[in-house]
Amino acid sequence: MTIKRAAVIGGGSFGTVVANILADNGVEVRQWMRNVEVATAINERHENPAYLPGVKLNETLVATTNLDEAVTDADIVFVSVPSKFVRQVVSSFAPNLKPTQALVSTTKGIEPEGFLLMSQVLEELCPNNPVAVISGPNLAKEIAKRELAATVIASKNSELRRNLQESLSCSYFRVYASDDLFGVELGGALKNIYAIVSGFIAALGMGENTKAMIITRSLAEMSRFAQAMGANPLTFLGLAGVGDLVVTCMSPLSRNYRVGYAIGSGQSLEESVDELGEVAEGVNTLRYVREKAVELDIYMPLVMGAYEILFNDANPKDIARGLMSGAFASDVEFALPHHKI
Repeated sequence: MTIKRAAVIGGGSFGTVVANILADNGVEVRQWMRNVEVATAINERHENPAYLPGVKLNETLVATTNLDEAVTDADIVFVSVPSKFVRQVVSSFAPNLKPTQALVSTTKGIEPEGFLLMSQVLEELCPNNPVAVISGPNLAKEIAKRELAATVIASKNSELRRNLQESLSCSYFRVYASDDLFGVELGGALKNIYAIVSGFIAALGMGENTKAMIITRSLAEMSRFAQAMGANPLTFLGLAGVGDLVVTCMSPLSRNYRVGYAIGSGQSLEESVDELGEVAEGVNTLRYVREKAVELDIYMPLVMGAYEILFNDANPKDIARGLMSGAFASDVEFALPHHKI
C-alpha cells in the first residue's frame, strides 16, 4: 500500500512536523486541530504560530477543524494528541474507519487505567486496523529547522513499517524500523521521567560526572522495568531508548527537562507546568510508573526519588544524596546478575 493521503490528528509541534515532512514528500495531508486560529494560519500563512512560529510549512498542507474531513479516505492516520485525550479523540472516528486504514501513534504517554500504552489503546479501539508507533530523539523544533535527525517506526506489520519508512524519510530525517512495538513505545514514555530528573540535576549545578551517572542509571532502570513488563531490554540500546533518553535529558528544548529545571530552581510543580504552557507527559507518567514499580517490586530509585520531589515536596539535594547510599549493585545487570555480585 502506497501512502497517498494522510491525516494528522493534533495541532502541536511534533504533529505539525510530521505533517510537513509528509507534504514535502508528496503526500496529500490534512491536519486536524481544535484551534480555529491556528488552522487558519496554517492554511493562509503556512505557519503554526502557536508551536512553530517562524517555520515555513509546505503550502499543500491543509489544516481543518473537522475531524471527519481529515480522517475520511486517509490511507494512514497519525495520532498526535496528549495521552489523556487519545481515547476520547480516536473513539470519535474509530467506528467509521475502514480496515485498510492504518494508525500511527506519536504520543509518548501511558493511560493509567490498565497501564496501557497508546498503541494498546489504538488496538483496543480499532481492532481491525494495523497499528504502528513512532519514537526516537525527535525534538520537534530542531526537525522543523531541517536539522539532521532519526526516528524508529515500530509495528508488527512489516508492510506498514516499509511504507512509513518510504513516506517519512527525507534528506534530514532518517527512519529506522523495529518489530518491538511495546519496547519502542515504552522507551518513549519512560524517558520523560528521567528528563525531569536531569532538569533537577542541572538546576542544582551538579557536574558532568553526575549528569552522566544519572543518564546511565536511568537507562538501567528503564531496561529493568521493560524486562519486568515483557519488553525486550535490548530495544533500549537503540534510538527509542538511549537515543531518546540522551537528547531529552540534555536539551532545554525538552518540555520535561524544563519542568525538572524549574522545580530544581525552587518553583512548585504547578508553577512549572503553568510556565511551560505545553503538556509534559513525564509528570503523569511518573505517577503511573511509580505505582506499577511498587506493585511489581521493581527497584527504581530514580523514579521513587523524583516522585518524592514532585508530589511530596522533598528537597532534590536530599534525594540526590540518598541515591549514593543504596544497596550494592552490578553495573550492567544483564552481564552480571545481582545475585552474583
